[in-house]
Amino acid sequence: MRESVAAGGASAAGRPLAAFPDRLRRRQAVDRFSRRLVGVGGVAIVVSILAILVVIVIEIAPLFSRPRAVRVGTITPAVRSLLLGVTMDELQQVVAVATAAGIQFVSADDGRVLASPPLPGRGGAEVTAVTPLGRRVFALGLSDGRVIPAELKFTERFTGGRRLVDAGLLAGAAVTADPDRRPIRRLAYAVGEQGPVLAAVAEGNVIVLVAIRETRPLVGPPTREEVRRTLALPADGEITALALDERGDHLFAGTSAGELFQATLGEGEPAVLPAVAAAPGAAITALGFLIGDRTLITGDSDGRVVSWQVLPGDAGPRLTRIYTFRPHAAAVTAFAPSGRDKGFLTADAGGVVYLHYGTTGRTRLVVTAQADAISALTFAPKANAFATADTAGRLSRFALFNPHPEITLQALFGRVWYEGYPRPAYVWQSTGGTDDFEAKFSLTPLVFGTLKGTFYALLIAIPLALLGALYASQFMHPSLRALVKPVVEIMAALPSVVLGFLAGLWLAPVLTPIVPGVFLLPVVVSLCILLAALLWRQAPPTWRRRLRPGMELFLIIPLVLLGGWVALRLGGLVESALLGGDYRHWLRSALGLTHDQRNSLVVGFAMGFAVIPIIFTIAEDALSNVPPHLAAGSLALGASRWQTALRVVVPTASPGIFSAVMIGFGRAVGETMIVLMATGNTPVMDWSIFSGFRALSANIAVELPEAPHGGTLYRVLFVAALLLFVMTFIVNTAAELVRLRLRKRYQGL
Repeated sequence: MRESVAAGGASAAGRPLAAFPDRLRRRQAVDRFSRRLVGVGGVAIVVSILAILVVIVIEIAPLFSRPRAVRVGTITPAVRSLLLGVTMDELQQVVAVATAAGIQFVSADDGRVLASPPLPGRGGAEVTAVTPLGRRVFALGLSDGRVIPAELKFTERFTGGRRLVDAGLLAGAAVTADPDRRPIRRLAYAVGEQGPVLAAVAEGNVIVLVAIRETRPLVGPPTREEVRRTLALPADGEITALALDERGDHLFAGTSAGELFQATLGEGEPAVLPAVAAAPGAAITALGFLIGDRTLITGDSDGRVVSWQVLPGDAGPRLTRIYTFRPHAAAVTAFAPSGRDKGFLTADAGGVVYLHYGTTGRTRLVVTAQADAISALTFAPKANAFATADTAGRLSRFALFNPHPEITLQALFGRVWYEGYPRPAYVWQSTGGTDDFEAKFSLTPLVFGTLKGTFYALLIAIPLALLGALYASQFMHPSLRALVKPVVEIMAALPSVVLGFLAGLWLAPVLTPIVPGVFLLPVVVSLCILLAALLWRQAPPTWRRRLRPGMELFLIIPLVLLGGWVALRLGGLVESALLGGDYRHWLRSALGLTHDQRNSLVVGFAMGFAVIPIIFTIAEDALSNVPPHLAAGSLALGASRWQTALRVVVPTASPGIFSAVMIGFGRAVGETMIVLMATGNTPVMDWSIFSGFRALSANIAVELPEAPHGGTLYRVLFVAALLLFVMTFIVNTAAELVRLRLRKRYQGL
């Protein structure tokens, strides 16, 4: 026997539901299960979102961890001489030190001397000056005015399952820098494209420049020529520091009066630029380049540490102060650059070492390394350790933890003065083609690009979607609305990758030649519709009665097509008559704007097409759900259908309309494939509709497959994901608050 239960809780036969205890228990059990299932599902969603947030925060947290240094040990090598220079191998097993007797290799564990390779031709002369040992090649200045170029060789071997390091020294022929045989006090050395170049100072302000030219013919022995020049600097004090870039093209000299000179070396006489007051009232005591030799670091006797770059100016290239770092409490005595990034170390006469980062201009760590003044300093090749040598002959080695030195809040969201840039700028450029590449991780251009793409998409989507929803809910014939609304909703099912593919490969080339007509399109189409409406009102009533109310769409569509054709034709005429025949040339010459084929206009059409369905559907539902008695009362009081729609229906449905717009905003912010395929993916900050951009979501899709796990880029991409999360959360929260307020305001209608 088939029974049915009525809505009032009784069966069809009139018997109450309580008469069926088994069925009542089953329904109660189902109700309890459903409530618990819904509750568990809601809690699971909240927990999942929180778990995603926790994972993102865990990945981001190491970016802002403070660096630290741990003393591995302090040894006193049995070299019995002042340590002029120091460096170590990659495995930190062997330390090479420069002393008055030459180069000696000592064990990093106990300080015992492993080898003291002889310097060919040194004779009885002592080493009085040395260039940084951490560079690929270096030079030793002797007390008899000669200079010996050299190179360190560290080779690895496996013995008994252990990896050991063997150290060796390759020394070249000695070069006489000072014919008067005076001790070399200051020295700089580099191997350029034309051959080795050295700059030496024996006394006063005269620099001796020696360029060694070696010719290797196809037949016969090589020939060697020394080109010697002298450079007298117009300095007030004596030269206290020298630095020569790796190409041997630019020489920098610091003086005891705090002046910094730059000389450009070439085949002819060196060109000396006017001096820069780098250390007023103090002597420049340390001078050197960061990796890449584009940024110069100066340290002075007052403890100041400053970075400089050669930038173009009105009167030619000039030295420009970039950053002033945290000053030392004593005179700066040593400098060591990192071989992996733009970090560097400075040490002072009080035995304190500072860790700086050149790109951000921040001092990241302060370490008290020695009790005496530090005479030499070096970074480990992997930048995971450093070593110091003091005037008492002690060596101290430190393990360094500094995985993400380039990241600060300023670097992520502020302007940073990068190498080669005339001023601080927002730049995203995560990778480069050289080892000395300066990573640029500013997220501001990506946030800008996200908002720019969203703005142009909503600029197209909101008017079309809302006006279409208003027409469909208030004016369109019900039978036609039943057909149109599902079609618009199906548009939302189109994959965004398909829309991006069509936008990038088909729409962009089609739009490029007709841009003037596209801008005329809204004006011309609107005028055509208004003109047709005026003509329709003048038509005989018998004609107008033939068209049922709500079926005007069949007249509007031909008018839109006609207006589009007229607009494109007028666009060509406007371009020929007013824009010189080529609007792209006119934009560049008159407005300074460049036109990219894949630009914001293309993204606006493609992403607007993707956003329209969701805004249309939610807005149309909100407008259709307005109580009919409100519209009926307005019409009964004499208002027209248009007045009723704008002044009664729209305000009542405003909470739903606002929610539709905000959900469309969130959809546009998170869009990936359309933005990725329809723009040039260039992270520029330009509101021009004719230029491209790079959004946060597209940047994650592009960069994440190439980002090393746990690296700086990898973690910065999680910061971008967090920004998307926060932006979406803020938008949704604001939308809900406004929706509730509007609902409270109009719920009494």
